[in-house]
Amino acid sequence: MNAIANRLKSLIFVFFTVLLCAGCARLPELSANPWDVISLDTESTFSDIAFTDSNADRGWLVGSNATLFATQDGGKTWEAQALDLGEENPRFNAIDFAGDEGWIVGEPSLLLHTEDGGKSWSRIALSKKLPGNPRTIVALGSQLAEMTTDVGAIYRTEDGGKTWKATVEEALGAMRNITRAPDGQYIAVSSLGNFYSTWEPGATAWVPHNRSNARHVQNMGFTPDGHLWMLARGGQIQFTGAEGLEDWQEPIYPEKTGGWGLLDLAYRTPDELWVVGGSGTLLCSPDGGQTWLKDRELDNVPSNFNKVKFLSEERGFVLGQRGTLLRYRGSQQGA
Repeated sequence: MNAIANRLKSLIFVFFTVLLCAGCARLPELSANPWDVISLDTESTFSDIAFTDSNADRGWLVGSNATLFATQDGGKTWEAQALDLGEENPRFNAIDFAGDEGWIVGEPSLLLHTEDGGKSWSRIALSKKLPGNPRTIVALGSQLAEMTTDVGAIYRTEDGGKTWKATVEEALGAMRNITRAPDGQYIAVSSLGNFYSTWEPGATAWVPHNRSNARHVQNMGFTPDGHLWMLARGGQIQFTGAEGLEDWQEPIYPEKTGGWGLLDLAYRTPDELWVVGGSGTLLCSPDGGQTWLKDRELDNVPSNFNKVKFLSEERGFVLGQRGTLLRYRGSQQGA
């Protein structure tokens, strides 16, 4: 009996050792790092980036503590810009341009407007009855923009911000994040990450959805073909299938040992996607999420990567903390 018991203990030990080793397998790494690390003179966290349509090299970078940087060379170099906001020190949440007309929204309750590519900015007063603080802004054309707040209100202006019309009858409630698709659909994650909601143009209210499993949702967005992606706690990634919003495929864990959180996802091409997260995490999938590579050259960058944004296949940026910005160099990457 003792021999059998010892044999059983040995088998159990081998079993858990195999499991542990499988979980510790290192994710394959990129053969070459395609990102330049840019350190700007600020302690702020960056939140958004945009370029003017009239001059592809002129761009703007916004963040906490009223941080505003400008570039004239496509993002290779940046200069801090000062705005006269009195004693206020707001957080700039989002920026967008249509031609030379641009918008910045922030909190508490801030809306800035430019019509000359950012050479000058004017402040537009917002109603004290506005539900929540402005979270996102999308420039849709001359004098036309769409703004959301951090409780899910959606407003549209057709006269350069003089008046705004609500497109939903009731606000959603506190949100973790909100994302807009090119066709005008929105998806929003609740502040606790326990459910998400969707809205489409013409609807009068948000539609709530339960999360796909027990893990709390971190962020969500749209794939190039109109499906959904989801980042959840514990390094989990999911995509919906062909059957619609509730058709969630099996969860993917690109790096099983990662204790970091995944914070944002963006597509460079219809097949190639990038995911960013805490502790300098930067992952790439060249085939729509089937296989994954890690950019280990950036492991030692002392910053969480909060947002990844591709403005075209050859222009992308990763936004981080304490003045950290990554600039995509081009298609000579190792994915």
